[in-house]
Amino acid sequence: MDIEELFPELRDYAATATRLHPRRGNPGTQDSSIGGPLRWPADEPWPFCVDQEHYVNHLSTPATVRRQRRIYAAAEARAAATGQPYELTEAERAELPASDHSEPEALADGPIALVPVAQLYRRDVPDFAGPADCDLLQVLWCPLDHPETGYNPRVEVRWRRVAEIVGQVAEVPDPAVVYDDYLPTACVVHPEPVREHQYGGLLPEDLDRRLSDWEEESDFDYQVDLSLAPGWKVGGFANWSLTDWHPVDCTVCGTAMTLLLTADSSEYGGSDVWRAVGEPAGTPVNPVEVTIGRGYSLYIFVCPTSFDHPPATAMQ
Repeated sequence: MDIEELFPELRDYAATATRLHPRRGNPGTQDSSIGGPLRWPADEPWPFCVDQEHYVNHLSTPATVRRQRRIYAAAEARAAATGQPYELTEAERAELPASDHSEPEALADGPIALVPVAQLYRRDVPDFAGPADCDLLQVLWCPLDHPETGYNPRVEVRWRRVAEIVGQVAEVPDPAVVYDDYLPTACVVHPEPVREHQYGGLLPEDLDRRLSDWEEESDFDYQVDLSLAPGWKVGGFANWSLTDWHPVDCTVCGTAMTLLLTADSSEYGGSDVWRAVGEPAGTPVNPVEVTIGRGYSLYIFVCPTSFDHPPATAMQ
C-alpha cells in the first residue's frame, strides 16, 4: 500500500527514518550497535550519574541480569532444538534469584555508571543528523528511573570525530545496580531506510478526518500500518498516541527539538506489516531486552540550534 497515491497531501508530511533492526550478536567498538561497546577515548573518564533522586524499585546487579538472560536463552534454545516444551532445569532454577529479590536501595545513592545504549557511525545511518564534522554518535543512559524525566532513564549524547579518538578506555565500569529493563543486550544493527508520515493528530484536521474515514473501509490502519515504523530507529516521527502531542522544547534556548533516536520495547508494535522480509521464525520481538514503561517507546530529542544543548526525552 502506497498511502501517498491515495492521499498526495501526505508528501508534505513525510520524512525518512532509518530502522536499525537490532539483532543479538557480538559487536565491537568499530561497529554500529545497540547496547554494544563504545569507542571511548582512553583519556576520557567514563560518565556517571550523581543524581540522588533515583526512583528505586526492584534493583538488580548487571551480573545478575546477564546471568538470568543467559539461563532463559539457553532454555529457549534447548526447547527449539528438541521440540520439547520450554522448561528450566533444577540447576538453572537454583541460579536464579527469588522473584521478589532486590538489592539494597542504598546502592542507588552513590554514583551510577551510565550504560551504553547506542553507537552509530555516520557511514551506517542515512539519517545521521549530527554536527557536520562528526561521524560518530554515542547514546548512554542511567539505568534507573528519574522522576524529572517522567520515571525514565536519564540520557546523555556524545558526538565524536573518529579521527580524533586516541586509544580505547581500558575498562568500562558496571553500575552498582540497574533496573533490569534498562540494561540493553548487545545487538548488531541492520539499517534500513524507510519513509514515514506524520502522526495523525498532527496532520491538518481535514486530512486526518479523511484518513479516518478511509480506514473504516480499508484493511489498513494508517497509524499502525502506514505512517510510523515501530522498533529502534533514527529520525522519522514520534507517535503521540499515549498522551497526545506536547511540545518538546530545548531547556537552554527554547527551540522546538527534533527526534534523534527511538528506543522501543518491540520491533513490530501491533502490526506484522513492519516485520522484515525473510525474518526467521522465532526471532525475538524485543532482542535488545529493553522495556520502556509498560511496553512503550522512549523518544530522544536534540536541539537543532546547537548539538551541545542537552537532549530531552518523552515516553509514548
